[in-house]
Amino acid sequence: MSSKGFASNYRIVLLAVVVFASFAAVGVRLVHLHVIDRATLVRYVDRARRSIIIEKARRGDVFDARGDILATSRPLIVLGVDPQVLRPEDEPKWPELSRLIGVPLSELERIFRTKTRPAAAAPAPTAADGTQAVNLAVTNEHLDDVADSAGARPIRWAKLCEGIEESTYADVLALGIKGVYAPPRDYARVYPRNQLAAHIVGFVNKENAPAAGVEAFADFYLRGQDGWRESEKDGLRRELAQFRSRDVAATDGYSIVLSIDSVVQHIIEAELETIAKIFRPEKATIIVSDPHSGFILGLANYPTFNLNEFNKAPLEEQKNVAITDLIEPGSTFKIVAAAGALEDGLVTPATRFDCTTDVVDYKGKPRRLMRDDHTYDHALTVAEVISHSSNKGAAQLAMRLGDQKFHDYARAFGFGEASGFPFGGEVSGILHAPEKWSGIDITRIPAGYSVAVTPLQIHYAMATIASGGQLMRPQIIREIRDARGETVYTFGGVARRSVISPRTAEQMARMLMGVVSADGTATKAAIPGYQVAGKTGTAQKLINGRYSNRNHVGSFVGFFPATRPQAVITVIVDDGKMPNGGTAYGSAVAVPSFKRVAEQLIPYLDIKPVDPVGGKTLLVMEAGHR
Repeated sequence: MSSKGFASNYRIVLLAVVVFASFAAVGVRLVHLHVIDRATLVRYVDRARRSIIIEKARRGDVFDARGDILATSRPLIVLGVDPQVLRPEDEPKWPELSRLIGVPLSELERIFRTKTRPAAAAPAPTAADGTQAVNLAVTNEHLDDVADSAGARPIRWAKLCEGIEESTYADVLALGIKGVYAPPRDYARVYPRNQLAAHIVGFVNKENAPAAGVEAFADFYLRGQDGWRESEKDGLRRELAQFRSRDVAATDGYSIVLSIDSVVQHIIEAELETIAKIFRPEKATIIVSDPHSGFILGLANYPTFNLNEFNKAPLEEQKNVAITDLIEPGSTFKIVAAAGALEDGLVTPATRFDCTTDVVDYKGKPRRLMRDDHTYDHALTVAEVISHSSNKGAAQLAMRLGDQKFHDYARAFGFGEASGFPFGGEVSGILHAPEKWSGIDITRIPAGYSVAVTPLQIHYAMATIASGGQLMRPQIIREIRDARGETVYTFGGVARRSVISPRTAEQMARMLMGVVSADGTATKAAIPGYQVAGKTGTAQKLINGRYSNRNHVGSFVGFFPATRPQAVITVIVDDGKMPNGGTAYGSAVAVPSFKRVAEQLIPYLDIKPVDPVGGKTLLVMEAGHR
């Protein structure tokens, strides 16, 4: 008789088979995981645990010649909290944290006590500029993937504030509130002087890309190299610092020292504001440079813009019109024919030309000359052609040289080719070869018509005379410094070529002083006690294919002291409107600004008057005594 208290052999066998099969399945699964699929799964685990954190490099600063900061990078510290790891014992520290970061305590408590959000709402936090900040380590990757039964996700990051200072962040860390921290920082580019030297400095846009000026040209030096560290993270996405395998420190960018002097720049920008207020021009430019080195001390355009608000400025205002826009130079171009004829020994300052005639014979053909603004009852000397700005005299000087020779001198002075200005989209201008000239071009080009130039080309052509005959390359950058502030490279002046001899340059300087004399076209440029040399220019503008009697480009370019130049100044006013409705001659719209700028530069640059002996020496040379 069998006992009913024991299970049948069948059931025992079945149970044993099930248990054995379960263990076998587990074993098979383990073999599958650890042997067959091991490589694939290890790669998956590595990706899940591996963490690469970018450490942003700080962009180098841009300084002016005196060490004032024109562009710098401010640390962009974004402070946040992981509400899941806040400790009750840290709650008494919350009021102090509120005070440090400037967030009301009630708002701070709300953020700290809000520990979940709806599962559907998992937006990536944003950086200070409103863009999604992947590099701030605050993306959805930092949220747990498992929603609770109520359809909510635990909050692992909530922003408290942004843009706090380094010292403030150090005080926050000193509080020791667990869960309050800042991800790897970024930097915001700021321009402490706002619009000062905007067309020179340039800017870095919202995508952190340099867009213009020195910022773009010197980006290779300024940008530095980002660092990074490779580590592992736990299931809560926290870094396991003990498993760091690589740690590459960021290398901050080099700094750039410009030749621009903030004081000089402020002087010319303030003067441009005056010009804009009085004459309401379409555009205007003022340039100041050292004639001997070619370094630019100040370059400003109207209109301009605030570098910190570049996104609000129209593209037209962002152009550096001193190098991108073409104008007909007018009478400032007359220095080419005069200097060329003097250099080739074809004339002396005392050589006379009949400027009463309307037609002259050239290459066997009669050529009609441009009219002069004044009539003369005697033949003009070369010096008077310059001081009185005679169109007829300039044309006859060019005819003495001939088409090709005159063209070659114009090219030698830098017209028709890029000056070498290092950035900003410089154009070469228009100076046609003689074989493309019309029959009257030899009478027009010497007076600054039928040729298109940039304001910078006009400036450096005059600077050639001031330098003693050397055409200098425009220079903007003086030094490159490393992150420790040590100079790693220094730039000096570079002469592009020798255009005229020092003797010819001195003769030209003397004749250009006549422009500022009582008989010249720029008497208002005279500065008591100083020798001022320069040339006025007034050119009618082409409007709808015709030269306008109401629209002009007025200019004055000069240097001082004439026999020992220390500063070259160019003022160009495009389409100014005279308050009395008259013609916007260079003598009216540009000369007064030249004088005001020069008078402010004298004490700042400590420009001393030149001993009159220098002037007497030059007069002797002009008379032919070597």
